[in-house]
Amino acid sequence: MRSARWLATLPTRACVRLGIGVSAVLLALPGTALHAQSSTLGGALALSNQLVDRGLAVTPKTPVLQGALSWTTPSGWSLGLSASTETRSPAQVVEALAQASYAWSLSSDWQMQAGLMYYRYGNDSHWRSYDRVELAATWIYRDVLTLGLSEAQLIHSGGRGPRGAADIGFRWPLAWKLAGSAGIGTAQYLVPPYYRQHPRYQYGHVGLVWENAGWRVELNHIVTQHAPRPAGSPAVSPWNATIARTF
Repeated sequence: MRSARWLATLPTRACVRLGIGVSAVLLALPGTALHAQSSTLGGALALSNQLVDRGLAVTPKTPVLQGALSWTTPSGWSLGLSASTETRSPAQVVEALAQASYAWSLSSDWQMQAGLMYYRYGNDSHWRSYDRVELAATWIYRDVLTLGLSEAQLIHSGGRGPRGAADIGFRWPLAWKLAGSAGIGTAQYLVPPYYRQHPRYQYGHVGLVWENAGWRVELNHIVTQHAPRPAGSPAVSPWNATIARTF
């Protein structure tokens, strides 16, 4: 779900983000494979029709430009920075992410990745309340199946405890450099009053991914149930398209 990323440690945040998203671009950088022989600096640029975070729309249905940088080591450590901005207001960052993670092999088939992430949103009064620190663990089976768990602590929480999320992602290679992808997830609401009305909401996607020589094109159909929708907040587009280039 995360973009079944271009690496061996693949689909973590895709499951979480349903669409390439900022962190998906970040984790899709080619240098994060466990077999890297030397430290690697990489980057990515992506253009999406909307930024979606765990089934919730961060931006309106408008083009979003995303960029990411990542530094990885042969031992499995990775540091990354990424940011997203609406093309209609390029001076304003709508979401920024800083991440530190570590990946290792559990067996010939299974890999694991643990990471600490800091999310910072723009000056919008609604999304500013979603600024958070998040701890995530992901298990990957043969670049096909991904299981993810995370706990998020809001920075402006007023004393509320951490909020959890769980995701399952699936990716299957097809012909002509295509792959099918699907995923489902469930998460606790981060901010009131929604977490008092329903303890959790659910989200999922099915889609196609095409990858070739550093290019990636992805189209996902997104479904969200029991999701919070504050007055004036954007709705999630049922279709999410992304074109991305790594370097």
